[in-house]
Amino acid sequence: MGGTDGFATWTRRFEDERGRRAARGDPDWARGAVLHRAVWAGIQRFQVGEDGDGANLVAKADEAGDADYARAVRLFVAEEQNHARLLARLLAAGGRPTLSGHWSDTAFVRLRRLLGLRTELLVLMIAEVVALRYYRALRDGTDDALTAEVAGRILADERRHVPFHCARLHDSLAELPAVTRRPVLAVWRLLLLAATLVVVADHGAGLRRLGVGRRRFAADVVASSAEVVRAVLTGRPDAWTGGA
Repeated sequence: MGGTDGFATWTRRFEDERGRRAARGDPDWARGAVLHRAVWAGIQRFQVGEDGDGANLVAKADEAGDADYARAVRLFVAEEQNHARLLARLLAAGGRPTLSGHWSDTAFVRLRRLLGLRTELLVLMIAEVVALRYYRALRDGTDDALTAEVAGRILADERRHVPFHCARLHDSLAELPAVTRRPVLAVWRLLLLAATLVVVADHGAGLRRLGVGRRRFAADVVASSAEVVRAVLTGRPDAWTGGA
């Protein structure tokens, strides 16, 4: 399971972070934000990806029969919704609108809903691993203080989300024959690479403005995916580092 006391540990971590977030409050939106239009376009698209009610994931978590895991998933979904809110407020601070949708997010959602919880998490993890590198680039690649703060907050959350999902995927893959586990994760890495190539093609101009070339972004995501695979297979999600 997700630790010595199952997913109760993860639930406590999410609850502790919820308390810290409430005590900290929001960034100072009145500072405003000034970014290149290509960077704004990337933020708009990632905001769409963070938005959603998570109802399908919550329903599948409930069906898994682990009350602690189901509670942790609800807290995870709440954090993702907060990311969408933070990005929407950042866009507003820069005088930019949110998007009503984007084809890439629609495709991910449809793919996630095809099968059960395992497939949902594998597809979700593609988005999470790509997002980790994007928010790191956004945090480190701009001299806009408000943008860097928002990206840093989201990145800190995402660095907890990936080990959380790794813990559940370890349990889920353990239900499969041992000989199939590595091939499943190999296919996952290929899908992640394909998604990454779409992102670098779509966000290339914005990434360059943030000081990250297409090739470097893709290489960093691929390297991070290898760490994810090790964490899932070994059942040691807290050993995952995921970059700085």
